[in-house]
Amino acid sequence: MELKLLLVEDEPDMLEEMNTCLRREGFRVLTACTGKEALVLARSEHPHVVILDWMLPEKNGIDVCREIRQFSHCGIIMVTARSDESDKIRGLEIGADDYLTKPFSLRELVTRIRALLRRLRGPEDKPAFLQRDNLIISEAKCQVFVDDQEIQLTPTEFKILYTLAAHPGIVFSRLQLLKMALADEYMGYERTIDSHIRNLRRKLRDDSTHPRYIQTVYGFGYRFGERP
Repeated sequence: MELKLLLVEDEPDMLEEMNTCLRREGFRVLTACTGKEALVLARSEHPHVVILDWMLPEKNGIDVCREIRQFSHCGIIMVTARSDESDKIRGLEIGADDYLTKPFSLRELVTRIRALLRRLRGPEDKPAFLQRDNLIISEAKCQVFVDDQEIQLTPTEFKILYTLAAHPGIVFSRLQLLKMALADEYMGYERTIDSHIRNLRRKLRDDSTHPRYIQTVYGFGYRFGERP
């Protein structure tokens, strides 16, 4: 299967450099220079991964990411010169899977894309599923159902939920959860886990005050609630 990337960058030299590198790596690359153009291509071309610059003309990357998440579950990597942790968390909260801070090497970009694609595909030879109460998780198909209704998760959210649900009652620190869910492919701050957990709770309609699924163990981390 041909892997399709949408590269969104308004700096012509950087766009050309990344485009050349990614095509050399065997990807089919679509390019956009504005936020509006990116949304048109995302809707019509259905890319597997979007590499999305934060600062764009016409519509910024945050707004583009938010709108893409309304119709697509592709992987999204935010690219920006902003290095504050709060900016990274904001990007993750609106649906990005990963975050690259400029300047970065092309080798790191390719590594992040391939890592995200592995999470998107998931294991293709495992038909098994997990069932926890009314929650069903199919690892092979990367699908999650609550009360027989499918819940749409990003690849990163799925990995985190599956890791927790596969070990009910076990407490994971943020760092352990990053390593077990995403191995060494993820190089973000530990605190970004909190953003993914908030998104998961919202999508699962899991009350953070009396959580049914994901429980906070203060001072330690998170666990999946044990149930009979």
